[in-house]
Amino acid sequence: MPLNNTLNTNEIKNSGGTEAEYARLSTIGRATEYKVITELPGYPQRLKVSHQESGSGVNRIRRSVVRFDDTGLGSIDTTKLQTISAYAVLTVPVGNLGSYNTVKDTLAKLMSFLASTGADTIIKYDCSGNGADALINGGL
Repeated sequence: MPLNNTLNTNEIKNSGGTEAEYARLSTIGRATEYKVITELPGYPQRLKVSHQESGSGVNRIRRSVVRFDDTGLGSIDTTKLQTISAYAVLTVPVGNLGSYNTVKDTLAKLMSFLASTGADTIIKYDCSGNGADALINGGL
């Protein structure tokens, strides 16, 4: 299913659970870039989705990336811009798959680890999920 030119119907939410609205900037080959609709010119907030395939036949592999980059002023040295990046990479042996069931299971595990505390089934947009907390605070 192709992505819409505007992502503004709760496809993307911030840590407060509030919708973040994005508009498509460009699509080149198998890469698409979006910007936050209300972003300030000097502080880009971008979403990039890209796919790359290699190999052929049963050795064909697709590597897909979804990446967010948010730029803003530092909170200690407020004269310097900083960019925070978060992304997911999915590598799929598409040439040797009979279905996408295992792919979905693998991605669901990542999403669950990042967005929940284990026993619950509620997505934690505030990033208090076990995996999100480990990423943010450098925990193991």
